[in-house]
Amino acid sequence: MIDRYNRTIEYLRISVTDLCNLRCVYCRPPEGVELLSHDEILRFEEIHAIALAAAECGVTKFRITGGEPLVKRGILSLVEKLASVPGVDDLAMTTNGVLLARWATGLRQAGLRRINVSLDTLQAERFAAITRGGQLQDVLDGIQAAADAGFRPVKINVVVMRGMNDDEVGDFARLTLSDDVEVRFIEFMALGKRSFAEDGKLVRTAEIRERLAALGPLEPAPASPGGGPAERFRLPNARGHIAFISPVSQPFCRDCNRIRLTADGKLRSCLLAGGEVDVKRILRSGGTHADLLDAIRRVVALKPLRHDGCGHIAMHRIGG
Repeated sequence: MIDRYNRTIEYLRISVTDLCNLRCVYCRPPEGVELLSHDEILRFEEIHAIALAAAECGVTKFRITGGEPLVKRGILSLVEKLASVPGVDDLAMTTNGVLLARWATGLRQAGLRRINVSLDTLQAERFAAITRGGQLQDVLDGIQAAADAGFRPVKINVVVMRGMNDDEVGDFARLTLSDDVEVRFIEFMALGKRSFAEDGKLVRTAEIRERLAALGPLEPAPASPGGGPAERFRLPNARGHIAFISPVSQPFCRDCNRIRLTADGKLRSCLLAGGEVDVKRILRSGGTHADLLDAIRRVVALKPLRHDGCGHIAMHRIGG
């Protein structure tokens, strides 16, 4: 699929639930969020039908997200279904890692090819505070289990936030010296603001790189499979890699190749803008495979050239 700005659209992110087993301070308010009812959530057979249509339109990559996808009952069966979709050569998942030690081997056997773990601190007390009660060791055990199951490299997504975890960028980078992991430093986006940089938490990639200079020069490295907009490097003699994703200081809208499926069945052209099509309504009103193909093409036609630099979305429902 080619959109109106000549971008090839080949990547579908699939949110399977708005539920999560953590309550991170930057994602969910203290009073909680209003969760979707069971009937509002797409069923696995509906996700599979949409995935088949997307693949027929030219999508070759799926990523399973949430909420937290590993809290979804029967998740291995969905992984198996998506792994068997003709024409799709890359199936990945983003998880908070809490349940990963339990599921890593099964996910690999079901056909998952790559895994990203969201982890913003290596300090146990800070992790408990950020996640409102989570246990850091659960995530570390999950990362090890994923590596043992054959996911190499495990990618660790670190959203760098000033005054919250920016003092740990060196600690995260040092993980790559001994472990075959890819630590990905991601600029914080202040969603719901007039500007992504408005609330003061943003630490730009240039500053992160300055802080890492004491560890040695960063050697450019080839892009990794499914690396997307990440710029990839290696410290001298390191086993793993460091990558930077810079949506604020180096927006990558001009190269965007993705559309998104929300847990409640909205197919979105952009994380923040552009519009959406309710594919759940199509499916539950007797829509055909041809109707799904048309819906996917309509969503691609809605993709904007760029977003407007702000956003008012429920991250727990769209999967980032």
